[in-house]
Amino acid sequence: MSGLLDVTTSMLTTVSRLGAGLSATAATRQPEQLLELYEFEACPFCRKVRDALSELDLEVMIYPCPKGGTTYRPKAVELGGQAQFPYLVDPNTDTRMYESDDIVDYLFATYGGREPGVLLRGPLATVTSALASAFRPFGGASARPSRRPDTPLELWSFEASPFCRIVRETLCELELPYRLHNVGKHSPSRPDFVTRSGKMMVPYLYDPNTEREMFESAEIRQYLNDTYGA
Repeated sequence: MSGLLDVTTSMLTTVSRLGAGLSATAATRQPEQLLELYEFEACPFCRKVRDALSELDLEVMIYPCPKGGTTYRPKAVELGGQAQFPYLVDPNTDTRMYESDDIVDYLFATYGGREPGVLLRGPLATVTSALASAFRPFGGASARPSRRPDTPLELWSFEASPFCRIVRETLCELELPYRLHNVGKHSPSRPDFVTRSGKMMVPYLYDPNTEREMFESAEIRQYLNDTYGA
């Protein structure tokens, strides 16, 4: 029953964002070094940035910073000086910045070569993102005891997928760093993903620490809790 509730509320989350984070268009250029994002899943401002990353088909290293987190939240404060999220680090341009709208503008200007739409920045994006998060206010909000992996995990996902959100919430709560591969609809990255996984289905998790690869949000969540939950 709890699994059905998770999926239902995640689907409501997807609908309330009016399609943002669903489809991808190729970035005009890809960064040579991986972008880094300090954020937490339940934050509506962080979602705006993840929507933009999905649309631009950009990969990013996610450092989860849920409330009560003791690993990457202090690191973000050390780097930027304040506990404010999202916080983007772009080693390609030596850029570090707060403020979701500023980050979205930066990503589109630097890697998209165009202006972001109204669903990705500004008042409308903020309101719809907050409404989306309201359906699952506690998922991905607070840290739970866990043990750290030696190597970051990898997740193939796109922001608007309700099933992917369930997995991202768990990764966030357990403070597990992961490389996020965005494969939204029409993503140029999809063919390579299908070659690797055998089918176009997300979420898809790869754990290099155990060599486990799996689909299905419920199975992935159970695996993460069993493997890394304290």
